[in-house]
Amino acid sequence: MGGLFWPSALRGLRGGLRVPGRSPLVRPGSGGPSWTRERTLVAVKPDGVQRRLVGDVIRRFERRGFTLVGMKMLQVWEGYNVVRASRAMIGHTDSAEAAPGTIRGDFSVHISRNVIHASDSVEGAQREIQLWFQSSELVSWADTAQHSSIHPA
Repeated sequence: MGGLFWPSALRGLRGGLRVPGRSPLVRPGSGGPSWTRERTLVAVKPDGVQRRLVGDVIRRFERRGFTLVGMKMLQVWEGYNVVRASRAMIGHTDSAEAAPGTIRGDFSVHISRNVIHASDSVEGAQREIQLWFQSSELVSWADTAQHSSIHPA
């Protein structure tokens, strides 16, 4: 990822495209209470890639129980309340204010080298995901009984 590519890519994340219609992220009724599945875009920034932190970031999302449904050096994670939870996992933008145990608190060295980007809202995530992924590039995992403990039964 070159130095010129990354700033223009981030500007694209902020502008975004809007596609009308309902989000396909609502879990169909399965006899139990329904809950909204969200998706969020996560990008390990060049400083995180250079420092070989991609695996650590992925491991934290997997351990939290989220499902990786798309990846191109960008990741799309899906799960209950994934946007808000991922923001908490990542920590404050300013590494000096990021709590220990968060990705930025553990790995960030400066506000301009803060390792990771994640969507800040469900709407922002939908816009960002549509910028980088075709729907055919995202996996729709079959609903199984193998939910983590954070997912409602």
